[in-house]
Amino acid sequence: MVISFREVFDLLLMTAYLGYLFKDIFRRPVSQGYDPLSQFKRGFNWEDFKFAIIVTAPAIVLHELAHKFVAMAFGLKATFFAFYHSSFSLILATASIVMKLVGSPFIFIIPGYVGIEPTTPLKMAIIAFAGPFTNLVIWLGTAYLLKNKQFSRKTTTILHITKRINMFLFFFNMIPIGFFDGAKVFGGLFSAFFG
Repeated sequence: MVISFREVFDLLLMTAYLGYLFKDIFRRPVSQGYDPLSQFKRGFNWEDFKFAIIVTAPAIVLHELAHKFVAMAFGLKATFFAFYHSSFSLILATASIVMKLVGSPFIFIIPGYVGIEPTTPLKMAIIAFAGPFTNLVIWLGTAYLLKNKQFSRKTTTILHITKRINMFLFFFNMIPIGFFDGAKVFGGLFSAFFG
């Protein structure tokens, strides 16, 4: 089976988590007839929730699925897990929600990850690079579209945010320290060619 029911559930849960976490940061563009007092309405803003999902989830979901499918292409077992499967990720996810509730401008999350069986350093480097590479392709693709095509205001806003998120995720994930993909990429390449 390419993707299990539990993985689909975890992907949906992670998507909802991202929408909730970023709904107050990435808000949908306001149409004509803007009411400045509308931002103070009580209740959950489903439109901002959906907009946050549209601009954040593809970058993270496709990043993780790239790790999974490249590992599977090498014949390895790879399983996607949402944050609640790891104590460390669960602590970060909970801390991020608390930080959001207190209005912190900084949120650090690991909303999901792919568990991959051990393999050679070179294969691990390629698998690790698959996620950031996906963000690079989305970043450059949206930059190209924005430069060469005309879109509605809402679509242009979505593309600009998507471009910036994917640019950030590419560079952030390529940091060659700790548990970042960059450490696995450079460590795997070093071990494969110089180890």
